[in-house]
Amino acid sequence: MTFGELLREHRLRAKLTQEELAAGSGVSVRAISDMERGRAKGPQRRTVEALARLLALTEPQAQALMAAAKEGRARKQLPVAPSALPPDLVDLTGREAELAALADAADRVRGTGVVVVHGPPGGGKTSLAVRAAYQLAPRFPDGCFFFNLRGMDARPLHPSEVVHRVLLALGVAENRMPPTEAERSDLYRELLRTRSTLTVLDNASDEAQVRPLLATGARSLVLVTSRQVLGGLEAPVRLGLDVLTPSASLELLAGIAGRDRVAAEPEAATRVAALCGHLPLALRIAGNRLASRPRWTVAHLAGQLGDERRRLTALTAGDLQVRTAFEMSYRQLSDKAAVLFRRLSLVPGADFTPELAAALADVDRFAAEDTLDELVDMSLLDTAEVSGRYLFHDLIRVFAGERLADEEPAPVVEQARGRMVSWLLATATAAGGFFAPEGRQSPVGNLRDADDADAWLAAETANWLGALRWAGEHGGHAEVLALATAMHWYSDQRGSGQTWAEVFTAGVAAARALGSVRDEAVQLNFLTWTLAVLLRKPQEALALHERAWQAAVAAGDVREQAWAMHYRAVSHLRSGRLEEARDSAVRARQLFHDARYPLGGHIAASCLGLVLNGLQRYEEAAELHRGLVADMRANALGLAPRMRDEMVAALLVRVGQSLVELGDWEEVAEVAGEAAELARSAHAPSSQGDAAYLRGIALHRLGRLPQAKTELERALAVMTEHRDARLALVLDALAALHGDLGDPDAVGEYRARAAESRSPDR
Repeated sequence: MTFGELLREHRLRAKLTQEELAAGSGVSVRAISDMERGRAKGPQRRTVEALARLLALTEPQAQALMAAAKEGRARKQLPVAPSALPPDLVDLTGREAELAALADAADRVRGTGVVVVHGPPGGGKTSLAVRAAYQLAPRFPDGCFFFNLRGMDARPLHPSEVVHRVLLALGVAENRMPPTEAERSDLYRELLRTRSTLTVLDNASDEAQVRPLLATGARSLVLVTSRQVLGGLEAPVRLGLDVLTPSASLELLAGIAGRDRVAAEPEAATRVAALCGHLPLALRIAGNRLASRPRWTVAHLAGQLGDERRRLTALTAGDLQVRTAFEMSYRQLSDKAAVLFRRLSLVPGADFTPELAAALADVDRFAAEDTLDELVDMSLLDTAEVSGRYLFHDLIRVFAGERLADEEPAPVVEQARGRMVSWLLATATAAGGFFAPEGRQSPVGNLRDADDADAWLAAETANWLGALRWAGEHGGHAEVLALATAMHWYSDQRGSGQTWAEVFTAGVAAARALGSVRDEAVQLNFLTWTLAVLLRKPQEALALHERAWQAAVAAGDVREQAWAMHYRAVSHLRSGRLEEARDSAVRARQLFHDARYPLGGHIAASCLGLVLNGLQRYEEAAELHRGLVADMRANALGLAPRMRDEMVAALLVRVGQSLVELGDWEEVAEVAGEAAELARSAHAPSSQGDAAYLRGIALHRLGRLPQAKTELERALAVMTEHRDARLALVLDALAALHGDLGDPDAVGEYRARAAESRSPDR
């Protein structure tokens, strides 16, 4: 007998109507009617148990009824064919690691595993999911389902539509479909509970669209793709899809446009890949454009893409458009997020903080941070490697700039830019104040102390430098001059020579625009120092010194005359004109004395010590610098502790340099060790590198080779990070050390790197 026949026989024997059986068991009258008529051949176990209890069946009778239900379920479970997957891209490139991660997730799943793949528009999420589905489907014997949830459409696919289609695929006939959405969802979960399936939910709009579709299965996997992060979902595995590597980008471009064609113009192809931002969709469009235009050169396409105003238009091939992909996400933004998204295109540098975003949007930091998180969740922004910073993909930045130009009036745009520029320049100027001789003591905004200021100036260099350029071009001369002046002491140990050359050149131009001869002398002196010391261009520095001297004399400023003479001494020293350098240093000391500026006199005296060292008067040089160290330690100049430590470290390095020439290796090691400790506490990288180098070569001479290796590697790390011009010296020292350590391979490597670092192209 079938289940329905058995049920009807037991009900009649118990003298119950269908309505009475329904009321007592909790099973609907319609369901009981369907069972007895054979329309529902295999109810679930809990339904059978409820009916058996009310019918007061014996254990054998109940078991027979349960067996009939089980047989009915087995008969109605038709084989499930995989849902039609979209075509697999044969040229999918650069996603091997992600495919391996998805395969690993499939191997480790026990109940139902959920994997979220998120990333920017055009990042290739769907292509990855389709390839993974083709590869993994054989592991899930009860079916593979693929649904485009149309998350970016005006009307995304409702979860109930997915449920309905799955039920049909599982053999539930349309005329047997439960009447309510809740009942269909119950049946959906029940039917998937004992099955092993792979479900791809592509292009999800949000968590609410996905959650109703997460049914517990017997070793099943749900792969969700979305432009949103979907942080609310409990997903053990998340893959943030990044752009392709440069090599993978070229491989994809070659696979579409033709390998011979790309190989014939490697530089142009590399430029096309870079201008596409290594975004898979953009690369595919670029490749298709080349493939459909066989007479074009790759360089021609690179030229089209090089014009930022036309780049997104050029990235169009038939119905594929990068701009359209971005617009779909942009339309999902709230009004305030759309405003901030557009205005962030004004940021000069590659990344930025919530504080900078707040200046652009004219809101507080916390409101800006919340909006930035919305943009990250929509994959229109990304988080930078440094915590708390955000960045654009290159093409999305271009799109944001287009939206800004089209949707906001020019006066509003300039107001936003002006707020950003003023905030950047004011913050940079305040940050520089922490490094002045007296040292700023009070916090400024989020900058509590010199460490905060140092970190901010380093992280925001591209942004405040971009603001400086804009202000210089648009009449912000007072702001430019204030920043350039504030950078003097900070630039002594930090940043690059190219940066400071640009800053102080801008300072000279601003002083002239403001008609201040005295400020012009100040900035010319700063620029002279940059050329002589940081850029190692002493002849150019000497030529500039004359202008600085003349401006200082014209302004009647004795202190600036003293600085000009000091930088003349430094330039002569760097040129090897030691006698002239000594005369200039002596004269600078006198001028500083006349100007009643002890700190300047101290610095000029240290320069004289370097000249004495150059004249091979090593003991005199060492003694002079020891005296200056003693003055500093006695705080005779009243400097801020950080600056005092920084200057003592630099002076101890100079003592060590003289002792090297005297061959006093024990004292070199001791002095350099103290200098290194002070330089680290003062965050003075130039002195850190010098001190580690001196200590390393001293320990080498003393036969303490492992310790020497540690110090020289520390010097190498510091000088590499800060692109120090003396890097070759450290590499030479490491080559010599590894020769004594018996490592010829390392010797060759360090010698090659030393030669490379001396190359004029670097």
